[in-house]
This record gives sequence, structure tokens and C-alpha cells, in this order.
Amino acid sequence: MKATSRIRKSTLTLVPVAVFSFAVSVFAQAPQATPPPPSAPRTVQFPKPVEKTLSNGLRVVVVQRSITPLISAQLLIKSGGEVDPADLAGVADMSGALLTRGTTTRSATQIAEAIEALGGSINSGAGWDSSSIGTSVMSSRIGPAMEIFADVVRNPAFKDEEIDRLRKQYLNNLKVSLGQPGSIARFAAARVIYRDAPYGHPLSGTPESLPRIKRDDITRLHGMFYRPDNAILVIGGDISAENGFALAQKYFGDWQKPATELRPVTVTTPASDAKNRRILVIDMPGAGQAAVLAVRSAINRGDPDYFRGIVSNAVLSGYSGRLNWEIRVKRGLSYGAGSSLDTRRWAGSFSATAQTKNESGAEVASLTLAEISKLATGDLPDSELTTRKASLNGGFARGLETTGGLVGQVSSLAIYGVSFDQINQFVGRVEAVKAEDVKSFAATHLKIDSTSVIVVGDAKKFLPELQKAFPQVEVIPVADLDLNSASLRRPKT
Repeated sequence: MKATSRIRKSTLTLVPVAVFSFAVSVFAQAPQATPPPPSAPRTVQFPKPVEKTLSNGLRVVVVQRSITPLISAQLLIKSGGEVDPADLAGVADMSGALLTRGTTTRSATQIAEAIEALGGSINSGAGWDSSSIGTSVMSSRIGPAMEIFADVVRNPAFKDEEIDRLRKQYLNNLKVSLGQPGSIARFAAARVIYRDAPYGHPLSGTPESLPRIKRDDITRLHGMFYRPDNAILVIGGDISAENGFALAQKYFGDWQKPATELRPVTVTTPASDAKNRRILVIDMPGAGQAAVLAVRSAINRGDPDYFRGIVSNAVLSGYSGRLNWEIRVKRGLSYGAGSSLDTRRWAGSFSATAQTKNESGAEVASLTLAEISKLATGDLPDSELTTRKASLNGGFARGLETTGGLVGQVSSLAIYGVSFDQINQFVGRVEAVKAEDVKSFAATHLKIDSTSVIVVGDAKKFLPELQKAFPQVEVIPVADLDLNSASLRRPKT
């Protein structure tokens, strides 16, 4: 009897195991389901920003969205790394980063502790075309946060010890970057596109320029460009336009505009053409991988072709984009390949990148150019275009979910002089782009015969094959690389 009981118990125990095994077997044998197509795009109406200009010239923009009791504020200086003196690359970025590292009345630690006590955050830095200071906090604590925020903008101390500490951090970060093929390729690409124009140098400086930057250089830049008539204050979240303007007047209304007019800065950038095309190899003996980068000049942010450009880039980039599909999914030559359309005030750039084993560096370079070329000459099925536009619109919408994201998008439109209506027009204008628009954009702006190619890695493993495809290959040993020069070569001594 006991034996029979044990047999029944054992059988009952095995039943769910057998059922589970059968289910696993059935699912394992079932073909993979085709992902459903994207649903029809839906438009969302975001609140319209309201703006006014204070008597000192400060442009103030307020966008109210009271979904959560949070407020984000961002003050933009309409000058960034492009105003760096030629021999002081990185000074604008350092100046921006130092703002939160002490004022004439607060140390860096006191600033951090005060903002933390409010449950908020504060940050600062510089990019191309602008420098920014941002803070986020609960709406009930915006007053104390704005007091610290204004102090950071208007009264930075620029203490020597903070400058030295930041310089060491920049130099250490740069040392790490200059040991990575991908970073080297990006640094070199800027010089290949912009040459000696201001956009050509690394935003955070070079090993030669950073030691030259002194406190006087930083205070001079701050005094010249950090002024109310060269600034935009964007406040968004749980705040009305009336209260936002009142905050701006209270904390920035007495910010004095200098008597001298701000000298306009214009960045002239050379266009990519076949004559200036470079096929460049930066030789890093012993590098574990090769970085491959195709790059050329492109449109600026205000270009009428902007939406055609971002849709064209979306077809190439992303996990399901053509570059990744061809180089990673089909051939297994990289962990990821993609492209970027970087639009700026005066000019932009287009780049396509991938990292691969050294031995396949030449193959990946040819595949990259081939995929860019197909965009102008091949077919673009509606099914593919629909999914890539859906991905683009989805990314845009996700970026606007938070208060900080909304303020960031409004700030970007403001700094480039783009109408705020574009936030609510974005989905519709993306959807209006047709296959022939993509083809036309690629044929006009992404010509491969004027697109440069940079390969950084162990050259002996890919150079012979690269020379078969590109006879005019230029080789620079990494020890001779000079990021301060358009030639990228150290002068011979």
C-alpha cells in the first residue's frame, strides 16, 4: 500500500513537469512571430511656450505643464565651444563646468549641499553654440533654488584650486579617450570636416591647450559672453507664465547689460567636396579593434531640409537601421553600427560609425559607404520607411515625457531660432517625408564621392585591403597625431 502510494505521488509529481516540457517543445518548434506593424501616428498637443524680454535684454520663455509638481529651469548662453580662441581649445567648456564649483559667497560643497537639501539638482557645462546652467526642483521650493541658480550664473568665483582640479580631470579623461580607437576617430573627424574652423577642435580641449588655460582666460570669456542680452532663460513645469516672469525679474532683472555691444561671432565652415576628401588611417599598433567612420559636412539646424535629413538618418541608424542590419545582423562584423546627423547653428555634420575586428576594417568601410550610397540610388519600401519614422517619432515623444525633457526641447528651439510651433508639428512633418524626399536628400547632401573615411586601428591588419578599395590612403602613426591642426600631423622637427 505504501509502495502504491509512493508510485501515485511520483506520477503526480511528474505530470506538471511533462506538461511544462511539452509546452516548451511546442513553443521551441513554433516559428518566430512577425512583429506587428507600427500603429498610426498620433499627434499630441504640448503647451505653447510664452515669452517676454526683460529690460536688460534677457529673453524669458515659460512653458506650463502642471502634470507633476516639478519645475525645471535652464539658462542658455548663446555662445559655446565655437568662441574658444584658437590656442585655448576647451576654455568655454571649462568655464561652463566651473560655474557650479563655487561662487563669491558659496563653495562647491555648499552649493551641492544646499541644492540637495531642497531635493533638487543643478548642473552646468558647454556645448557647441551654447553654454547652459540647469536646475530641477519641486515647485514649492523653486524660490530658494532660483536664488542659488542665479548666484551660480552671475557670481562664479573661478578659484585657482577648482580650475586646477578640473584641468586634471579633463586631462585624465582625454588620456583615456586617446587610447580608444573610437574616440580618436571622432576627434579626427572634426578636423577632417571643419579643418581650422572653430568647430574643428575637441570641445573639451587637447593635451596641449588645456595646460595653457589660466584663470584670466576663463574670467575674460565669462565677462564677454555671460550677459543678459546674450542669454535665454527657459522655465517649465508646474508654473504659470505670470509667476515664471516674476521669478526671472526677481533673480535676473538687475543683471546689468554691459555698455559695449557684443561682437557677433560667425563660424565659416568648408563644405565637403571630392577635392578635399580624405581616406585617413590612424595607425595604433596593438589596438584590439578598428574604428571605422565615414564623415562629411551636412545641413545646419535652420535648413529647410531638416526633417528630410533626420528621416534619412533614421533609415540608416538604429538597431533596425540599414547600417546595423547590414554590418551586424547579416554579417556579424560589429556589435553595432549607426549614423548621426549633427545639426548646429552654422553647419552640421553627418557621420556613420562602426567598430570591428582589425582584419575586417576595410570591408566595413566599403559596406558603410555602400549603404549610404544605396539611400540615394536604391528603393525605399513604404514598410521600411513607416517603421523608421515610427522609431523617430517615438524617440521624440519619449524625450518630452519629463519636465526636464520638455524644457530641453524648448531650449534647443530657442537657441537655434526655430519656431516653438515645431514641437507640435514634429510628428506631422516627419510623416510628410516620402521615399523620394529621402532619395533626394541623400543624393544632394550625402554624396559618397565627397565623404571622407577614417579608420583607426592596427593598420598592418587592414591597410593592404583598404588600399585596394581606396588607392589614396593617408597614414598617420598615432604618436604623430596632432588634434590642434587641420592636417592632424605633428610638425616635423
